[in-house]
Amino acid sequence: MAQATPVSNDSARSVSGVESAIGRKARPAPGEVAPMFSLPDADMEAFDLAEVTRSHIVVLYFYPRDSMPSSLRQAIEFSDAGEIFEQCSAIPVGVSLDDCLVHGEFCDRHGLGVTLLSDPDASVCRLYGVWQEREVGGTIKPDVQRAIFIIGRDGFIHHTFEDWSQSSHTDEILGLIQELARSRNGNRQEHRRHA
Repeated sequence: MAQATPVSNDSARSVSGVESAIGRKARPAPGEVAPMFSLPDADMEAFDLAEVTRSHIVVLYFYPRDSMPSSLRQAIEFSDAGEIFEQCSAIPVGVSLDDCLVHGEFCDRHGLGVTLLSDPDASVCRLYGVWQEREVGGTIKPDVQRAIFIIGRDGFIHHTFEDWSQSSHTDEILGLIQELARSRNGNRQEHRRHA
């Protein structure tokens, strides 16, 4: 079983172990360095966030399961916007508890153009503060809260969204990555020239 590998380098750090009042780690906020990690994708290849953010803006989104209709709608929305993502040197990256094979079947079945990462032990979900346990019918069940983090090529979180809603967030996210692609914070080299 693949496990997340926290990554440490001079431009990345993990979120502190501060727990919120309900037992979750606090979510990283805009202006903070994004917690870096490595997880397997649908092709069982390692996706290393620290490496990818050197050249791309990353729209990192968390969701519970591939099999949910809202998860499919979200993946389709991002896939349909592939040209805009490409123009901005940005990529949408989804994280759920599903394994690599489930992700591969999901992408193939629906012709999706998003990168999906497998986090079966919820280590990255915990790192980003989206892991929770909730009571359903008297039983405590694990759950992943929907959330989106827009991470610039400078390795910082620039925007966050909670409880993703297809109708309201996709257009706003696309606008934000276009703005970020034009700004110095979306471009590590330009940021260094003006620092």
